[in-house]
Amino acid sequence: MTPTTPHPLPWPGALPASARSRLETVLAALPEHRRTTFALRVARWWDDLVEGLAPYPDPPEVASRVVELAGTAYLSRSEDLHLLDERRSLEPDWFQRPGMIGYAAYAERFAPAGSGLAGVARRVDHLKDLGVGYLHLMPLLRPRPAPNDGGYAVADYRQVREDLGTMEDLREVAGVLREQGVSLCLDLVLNHVAREHPWAAAARAGDERYRRYFHVFPDRTVPDQYERTLLEVFPDFAPGSFTWDEELGGWVWTTFNSYQWDLAWDNPDVFCELVDVILFLANQGVEVLRLDAIAFLWKRMGTQCQNEPEVHQLTQALRAAARILAPALVFKAEAIVGPNEVVHYLGQGRHHGKVSDLAYHNSLMVQIWSMLASRETRLATRALGRFPAVPSTTAWITYLRCHDDIGWAIDDADASAVMIEGWRHREFLSQFYSGDFEGSFAEGVVFQQNRATNDARISGSAASLAGLGRALDALDVAFDEQSAAEAATAVDQAVARVLLGYAIVYGWGGIPVLWSGDEVAALNDEGWDAIPEHADDNRWVHRPRLDWDCVVEAREDPTSPTGRVYAGLRHLAQVRSRLPHLHASVPAEVVASPDPGVFAVVRRHPVGPMLALYNVTEQPRQVPGWWASEIGLPLDQAIDALNGYPPNLSADGSVYLSTYQPVWLVRP
Repeated sequence: MTPTTPHPLPWPGALPASARSRLETVLAALPEHRRTTFALRVARWWDDLVEGLAPYPDPPEVASRVVELAGTAYLSRSEDLHLLDERRSLEPDWFQRPGMIGYAAYAERFAPAGSGLAGVARRVDHLKDLGVGYLHLMPLLRPRPAPNDGGYAVADYRQVREDLGTMEDLREVAGVLREQGVSLCLDLVLNHVAREHPWAAAARAGDERYRRYFHVFPDRTVPDQYERTLLEVFPDFAPGSFTWDEELGGWVWTTFNSYQWDLAWDNPDVFCELVDVILFLANQGVEVLRLDAIAFLWKRMGTQCQNEPEVHQLTQALRAAARILAPALVFKAEAIVGPNEVVHYLGQGRHHGKVSDLAYHNSLMVQIWSMLASRETRLATRALGRFPAVPSTTAWITYLRCHDDIGWAIDDADASAVMIEGWRHREFLSQFYSGDFEGSFAEGVVFQQNRATNDARISGSAASLAGLGRALDALDVAFDEQSAAEAATAVDQAVARVLLGYAIVYGWGGIPVLWSGDEVAALNDEGWDAIPEHADDNRWVHRPRLDWDCVVEAREDPTSPTGRVYAGLRHLAQVRSRLPHLHASVPAEVVASPDPGVFAVVRRHPVGPMLALYNVTEQPRQVPGWWASEIGLPLDQAIDALNGYPPNLSADGSVYLSTYQPVWLVRP
């Protein structure tokens, strides 16, 4: 039999011949179908890659370097990850589906004490019980010694924290999760590295190549010019954005802390280094990368050095590079910015659908807490209703709480539109959730108060902010039947607030993410400052170790406060998974409810509309039946998906909502 002649690989015509030749040499050991697949991916993503590299003088040259890095990484990609790539190529909406629930945790605080990453793998059953298909493990790449900004000062992108294990352990955990249908998400800090990172160490040692990896200035002239328009991230303990380093012999840009050196993304060598890191992590089985501090990458004099156009160009190039190696990998932008800016991280204009696949909906979290404090929905309706449309191939990450503090991102124009003063409302929320406002149910802690503007951010667990701690304390000291009854009512209301908040989060679409401990209504950690390196950062108050005894009790006693929250979250996940309306490609349309105490969201799917109603008050509320009909959902044709029954109607045909009740109305 005459041997067949191999077909020429389908490289893009614009790929330089020299790069093509080197790639074919690198890939020569692979079977023909693997080489063909790689070449087809390069052809598919070449234009996006080159276009995204426009900030550099020679985009095709940098693109060629990137493709060669991808080719080398492709050689070591495992068979099970190749299979995952094929599956995800056929199911590109895998992360948009209604059955997708997320969970976020610190590995050492989620796993049994001292068990490291191996202990995470032993807790997969807990995740599956909550409907989780996406696990975000908080920073676990090797940081500098404390202080290290909770792990965000990375000293080595290719090693795991020693107390958690090794990179081999991470690969094994990723494999166990993948077998159970859970995708692993890790943080990738893009804006900066630790002062101890090898690149920074080389710069301090006098290596000019690595000195150019950072923004270094001989004196304060240029830094002072930049400082005129820069915002301080940590005004209390890290004022300013530049730090003098004696070994470096210059002022280095440090947006966050003095030990976190901003990378010079205007240097294409930095871009290629981070591409190589992304490819490496993808080959460990990571399926989602949280692009930390992405808004800060590009520096431009006279601006806040956030959200510059080059950020979106370079993100497009990073995504194209990742798609060439690993179509299974998706990007999540950590950009806590206003609505007009955050939508660009999911792709607007020429970057439509070409940048991050996921982005945090910080405004939704802020507005949920605002509604619960004010018992009023007009501001939320205005603020959330004006979000620009995002690509149908992307999804929001929604959440009630996360590892970070809550900054009251209330836009002055939104507040003014509903006859509220923005600064006054932000001040009210800070006072309310720190417990300083008369009648507040919350127990939060002030974090990073700006003395000039009086803005203050808040730390605290979801359950404590919802009032469960105060209510339980009152129940413990109740001295008569009346006070006991009042305290019991307060407990019920606090539980209802937590579940209402999560109902809004789960009913928004996208990927709702459950913060570890919220499933058992964990309260503030009273011993948060016992670890010395945590003592100056009260965000650790809402990062407690998950109490596994409490998890067991919650499962066994669904009538207790923790049991009710646990059962309620499981129920939300189960109902959500059955509703096609909650596919992320279907936009959430915020509508003004006739009752300002009811928050209303419509999702229009081909199977019919879904009308979600949320009573954000302690008092019963009603929504007219005629209004629901005008939305497109006559009440005689609707059921509440959360209980499977027709909605509870009052005598005049209005939908009746009890204290903090959520209702998801759909056609049966």
